[in-house]
Amino acid sequence: MLKSLKFRAILVLAFLLISVIYCLPNIIEPKGTWKKYLPSDKIHLGLDLKGGMHLLLELDTVKMMQNMVDRKFNAFKDAMIRDGVRFLGLEKKENALSVLIRVEQKEKLYNLIGKEFPDLKAGSTRVEGENLYVEFLLSEREISNIKDNAVRQALETIRNRIDQFGVTEPVIVRQGENQILVQLPGIKDPQRALELIGRTAQLEFKLVDEENISRIAGGVVPEGDEVLTMRARNRETGIVTTTPILLKKQMLLTGELLTDARVSIGGEFRNEPYVAIEFDSEGARIFDKVTGENVGKRVAIILDNTVYSAPVVRERISGGKASITGGFTMEEAKDLAIVLRAGALPAPVKVVQNITIGPTLGQDSIRKGMQAAILGAVLVIIFMVYYYRLSGVVADIALFLNLIYLIGAFVALKATMTLPGIAGIILTMGIGVDTNVIIFERIREELRLGKTVRAAIDGGYSKAWLTIFDAHITTLITTFILFIFGTGPIKGFAVTLSVGIIINLFTAVFGSKVIFDWIVTKYKPRSLSI
Repeated sequence: MLKSLKFRAILVLAFLLISVIYCLPNIIEPKGTWKKYLPSDKIHLGLDLKGGMHLLLELDTVKMMQNMVDRKFNAFKDAMIRDGVRFLGLEKKENALSVLIRVEQKEKLYNLIGKEFPDLKAGSTRVEGENLYVEFLLSEREISNIKDNAVRQALETIRNRIDQFGVTEPVIVRQGENQILVQLPGIKDPQRALELIGRTAQLEFKLVDEENISRIAGGVVPEGDEVLTMRARNRETGIVTTTPILLKKQMLLTGELLTDARVSIGGEFRNEPYVAIEFDSEGARIFDKVTGENVGKRVAIILDNTVYSAPVVRERISGGKASITGGFTMEEAKDLAIVLRAGALPAPVKVVQNITIGPTLGQDSIRKGMQAAILGAVLVIIFMVYYYRLSGVVADIALFLNLIYLIGAFVALKATMTLPGIAGIILTMGIGVDTNVIIFERIREELRLGKTVRAAIDGGYSKAWLTIFDAHITTLITTFILFIFGTGPIKGFAVTLSVGIIINLFTAVFGSKVIFDWIVTKYKPRSLSI
């Protein structure tokens, strides 16, 4: 019995020591030698406690499908020209491509589709004399997969941008079919963060149509051209102006082949910040070809339909390196480099919900939550001592262990503390008290039957165990369901409550029993103060 008691006491104290070690960085700032041995993690505060941004973004899947069909159209057209499939007409529809060919070209067309475009399925066909009209469709399953992959890509792109922006403990999760929930605790510049997250960052290179550029003043846009705005910043005043510029619609190169984007200063750009970009091997080959074929011409560098610069190509550029200028401030250049490194979003996103929570509200929530927890703890301690006397003191010690273990577990698991989480802690204290009440009432019953103190304690814990275990397990199942199907605040409540229940099962049944066994073994009382 004595050996068993020592082992159980050491186990309780060991857990207490570990929990205190994890709790210390939240109370004091470790310095010197202690800093090496103490954990550096602190309790992570959620958005409702720390303040920050709550964003609900929606991916524009309609625009995404339009972009995808456009790329498919260009690729299909180039492939038919390359493979010698002569066509009389080609047009794109919402989720389909239709082509008009000579009947004798049918076999070559279907071979091309099977080899390079397996996601296109033949739809309606009709023969018009010697011509054949064929429509190729994207299946509903393929469309669903494209949209799902787009949301996944957007999720990863936004996460990469936020990581490089330097926000700690962000929450970035998918919500519904095409929405993304973003929570940024402690963010100090909400507007900059919003611009960084929402920027599509589609980088394109196109030729400037120098021959017809004067015609845009009269509102005439030649076929195969488009008018975009060109951005320029005055070096002296810092004022940004925009002017129309005429470009060829044909894409020369996109940012999909980028491998790096960095901010640089100096060189030929008069000590101004600019973004140096670098392509992969395929991008370098294409860039070498594009610049070699267009020496003496202006190539526009476009980001999200805005022209940032349109330099003249002086010579063939090998090595896959280029620069984006535009009179950037250092902050603008850094943000541009971030979004280019993180990759483009597959489609534009729109902000469905934007809530900014100030740090003052968060601090007020913490203060009120702590006040509620302290008040609840004090009332529980007084009640237990008043009603159960010395045994109530044992219950209060178990409750204290419960709280220290819970905070230590929170830090060790790197869980996020939210306002509902504080409510979970308070509820855990209530469950702990309820557990002790059940045990003490069973002990009282055993004492009324005339049993000794040791037999009454053992019998009380033994008879209360099944009831306590059943209550804790059913509550734990409920918290798991809340965690699986709940959103942010609900998940925080579920995590706190589930960890608290597991710890409470240990402290109320195992921890308090160790204290009772120690009292009985050391003092051998003839009666129990309960």
